[in-house]
Amino acid sequence: MELNNIKDAFDRVAKKQKLSSSKSQEVIEQIGQEIDKALSRIQSQPDHKLILTELKTKLKEIAPLSQLEPTQKELNIALSKYPKLLEKYFNPDISKAYRNVDPDIHTINQIIASHFYREGLFDLGDCFVHETQELEAADKKSPFLDMYKILESMKSRDLGAALTWAVQNREKLAENGSDLELKLHRLQFMEILQKNGRDEALKYARTFLAPFATTHMAEIQKLMASLLWAGRLGSSPYSDFLSPTHFENLTEELTRQFCNLIGQSYESPLNVTVAAGVQGLPTLLKLMNVMMGRQNEWQSMKQLPVPVDLDREFQFHSIFVCPVSRDPATEENPAMLLTCGHVLCKQSIMKLSKNHSTRPFKCPYCPCEVEVGQCKQLYF
Repeated sequence: MELNNIKDAFDRVAKKQKLSSSKSQEVIEQIGQEIDKALSRIQSQPDHKLILTELKTKLKEIAPLSQLEPTQKELNIALSKYPKLLEKYFNPDISKAYRNVDPDIHTINQIIASHFYREGLFDLGDCFVHETQELEAADKKSPFLDMYKILESMKSRDLGAALTWAVQNREKLAENGSDLELKLHRLQFMEILQKNGRDEALKYARTFLAPFATTHMAEIQKLMASLLWAGRLGSSPYSDFLSPTHFENLTEELTRQFCNLIGQSYESPLNVTVAAGVQGLPTLLKLMNVMMGRQNEWQSMKQLPVPVDLDREFQFHSIFVCPVSRDPATEENPAMLLTCGHVLCKQSIMKLSKNHSTRPFKCPYCPCEVEVGQCKQLYF
């Protein structure tokens, strides 16, 4: 990976710098010791000229320049190579990789303000909204403020606010297939069992866990069995209930569900956009080097002539590419299922059938003959 090469080069520079600094310090200490000795002798002996002559001889024997030269030379070589490596992998001018378009300042400001609130940077978000006068963006502050209050309480192992929110949104969480409320009650049950003992935990289970018995009996049975190990859960078969990862995982799940219910994605759209852009930028820069003299074509291009490979985390929906034309499916050119089971885009089918809806044509991938009217549109 390119970043590994840069990291290795940086580590080499840091190592050379450390060696050079260590050697310099060593030489300075040697010189300092000789000077201190000479000063001590000057105070007790009258022949200062002889002492200074001997000091001069000692300093020549130390030869500071000769000692420092090898390590400094190695450092200079490493330093001279590092900027060249940075220039190779990091193009300082990325302007050629994007089009000259008029940005929608209002939308961009909304995205930035929403990002600040999403990340819990409320003071910064308020300042940004005030300076840009994007007062509508402030409406997104309230739900994220509530979310971070819940998360802060969870950090101190206080599940009260989280449980209240889960109960209020029980039906919506159930529609999403989430058992967040049960998981919160399970953690609260274990907290009570550890701090208040078996009786209080059993009382809590009868009140709050009983309603889940019909759908999560196995989970409830394990929790009830853990009561027998009160005071020694750490050495019990149920010690996993005490794992700190449960709090971490539950915090992440609550954040996901909270964002989902307020119509927001879990990850900040601004973070995702920038991260995806960073991954795709090298490909775009290489493309622009090839199309250097075809700026007009680049400005009017509706789709890129080369694929931009992004990690799975940036792939949010399926895209069908016609195996015949190599064009991605669109609303005007949708994917069509042939009776033989193969899939082509509509325009490819029309070309193969020569625009005759009832005229059979041979599938390009098997011996079957198909009619256009028999093909069915696919929805991804």
